[in-house]
Amino acid sequence: MTGTDKPAQRNSSLALERLRILIDEARREGREQLATERELAEEIGVGRRAVRRALDVLETEGRIWRRQGAGTFIGPEPGHPERQIARLPKMSNMLEVMEVRLRIEPILAQFAALRATPTDVAAMRELAARVASAEDMDSRELWDSALHRAIASAAGNTLFLTLFDVVDRVRQDTNWRHVREALRSRETITLYMAQHTEVIDAIERRDPIAAELAMRQHLLALQERLLFQSSANPPETR
Repeated sequence: MTGTDKPAQRNSSLALERLRILIDEARREGREQLATERELAEEIGVGRRAVRRALDVLETEGRIWRRQGAGTFIGPEPGHPERQIARLPKMSNMLEVMEVRLRIEPILAQFAALRATPTDVAAMRELAARVASAEDMDSRELWDSALHRAIASAAGNTLFLTLFDVVDRVRQDTNWRHVREALRSRETITLYMAQHTEVIDAIERRDPIAAELAMRQHLLALQERLLFQSSANPPETR
């Protein structure tokens, strides 16, 4: 070590080195939890701040995880789906969302054509009318999402509906909504409204093949606009 090394830095490095050994020992002994910060500081012979810094590093590495009031546990933190979902907009991108929508929503439209009730169809038409009459981005996105969800709900498959909700939640990220709105024009809005009507008409006729095809064409039109935008403005590497 050089004379410029601060005691706190040396203590943190020592704590990190010793904690790695303690974690390995705990694993061999089948223990799932480390001692408290105070006890670790006393055992290693450093301050609690140095222990805390070392634990920060180990948590980043996935070797431990901490829960306030419960202590420090060995190994990576157990999965929390709701946290992963909250991070999805930053982890994914709009083109990935469209790829998933193209795999899910045409099938949902197909099932809806087989299972939708007259009440379901009437609700879809009301929502489509609200999308068409929306005068601002927030309203248009709100009713468009509600329409697509009504179709997903009419499909009568709880698991599919849950998958739809996850994807739709990612799609509603504020930044992405602004990009989609920037891509809209009078012509594309007219096209999307006509495509909504085609999907609903096929569902009402109980024509699953036509419903699936109409939904796929609608989503492909959206994807084409996004691809055009992406080629003009390549996204930053994630």
